[in-house]
Amino acid sequence: MSITIKVRKDGPYAIEGDFTLIDHEGNPIPYTPKPGKPMTLCRCGASTKKPFCDGTHSRIGFKGAEEAAREFDAGNPAAAPAGGSGSDKPAA
Repeated sequence: MSITIKVRKDGPYAIEGDFTLIDHEGNPIPYTPKPGKPMTLCRCGASTKKPFCDGTHSRIGFKGAEEAAREFDAGNPAAAPAGGSGSDKPAA
């Protein structure tokens, strides 16, 4: 069976398939699969059950990288390219 890893919008990584989760020292991390549900790994960094997701992302307003970058750029015009010309040369 293949492994599928889905990055959920503003949420965790959802993993389906047969795999072994390993910690930084090479030890297996035990988990009990729930029939019909993917295993979810924290992406927001605030879970109390790391590396697993506990839903904290929804309570803290976590934004995935693309959404966070769009919000930052929208609120920080200096971060966005000026003039939209696509050129690095200063205007004459």
